[in-house]
Amino acid sequence: MTQINLLAVSVGNTRTRVGAFVKGELCEVSTFRNDRLDRIASAVEQAEKPLNGVEDAHVLMSSVNPAVAEQVQKLLKDHVNRQVYRVEQDLPIPIGRQLDPEAIVGEDRLLNAAAAYDKLNQACVVVDAGTAITIDYVDGAGTFHGGAIVPGAQLMLDSLHGRTGLLPEVEFKKPEELIGHNTREAMLTGTFYGIRGMVRSITEAIAQHTGQYPTVIATGGDAQVIFRDDEFVNRVIPDLGLRGIAVTLRKQLEQGETSA
Repeated sequence: MTQINLLAVSVGNTRTRVGAFVKGELCEVSTFRNDRLDRIASAVEQAEKPLNGVEDAHVLMSSVNPAVAEQVQKLLKDHVNRQVYRVEQDLPIPIGRQLDPEAIVGEDRLLNAAAAYDKLNQACVVVDAGTAITIDYVDGAGTFHGGAIVPGAQLMLDSLHGRTGLLPEVEFKKPEELIGHNTREAMLTGTFYGIRGMVRSITEAIAQHTGQYPTVIATGGDAQVIFRDDEFVNRVIPDLGLRGIAVTLRKQLEQGETSA
C-alpha cells in the first residue's frame, strides 16, 4: 500500500478541518469555524511543518461550501508552496455510485463512504453528525447508494427556539438526565435520543431492505457526543472525511492516473 504524504483540507458547511498525513499516518488535525480564516491559515502552516522538505507531498482539498472554498483555496496557495488539487475536479473520489441521474451528492458524503469501505471492505452505514446529519448506505461491493439527510443537533434546537414563542436558545450537549426536568434538558433529551433512535430506525430499515446487517460507522463534529457510548454504533471515527481525502490520493497514485 502506498504510504502517502498529504496536506488534506475539508471545507464543511460550518467548519474547515485541516490534517497532515505523513507516510500514510494522520498526525496533525485542527478544526475551525469557516469565518476564522486567520485560524485556518495558522492550522495550514502548522500542518505543513511535518511535510517540509518532503518532495512527494501533496495538497488536496474538498468542499461542500463553494463560497468558503474559494477563500480557503486562495489561502492555501498563499501559504503552501505546492500545487493545490481539488477532490472531484482533479481527482475523482474512488467509490462506486448508484444514484438518480440528476443527483448531486456532497463530496463529504462520498469521501466518508470511500474511507469507510476502504477500512472495512464490507457493507456499511456511515452516519455523519454535523450541521446536517447524513445516514448513507454502502453495499458490499463498495457502491454508494445514498440514504437520508436530516437537520443536525444544533439545527434542531435552533429550529425549536426560532419557531416557537417560549422555547429558549440552547447549545447542544449531552443531556444530564434521561427525563428532562426543565425545558432546556427536555430539548436536549429529545434531540440527543431522537437522533440515536432515528439512526437505529433507518439502519434497521436498510438492513431489512438489503437482507444484511451493515456495520455502522459514525463521524462528524457531534459524533463523539452522540454515539461514543452507543452500543448500536460499531465505531466512531471523527476524521473520516480527511481519511477519505487520503484514500482518494492513494488510489490515484496506485493506479498511476495522476502526476500530482
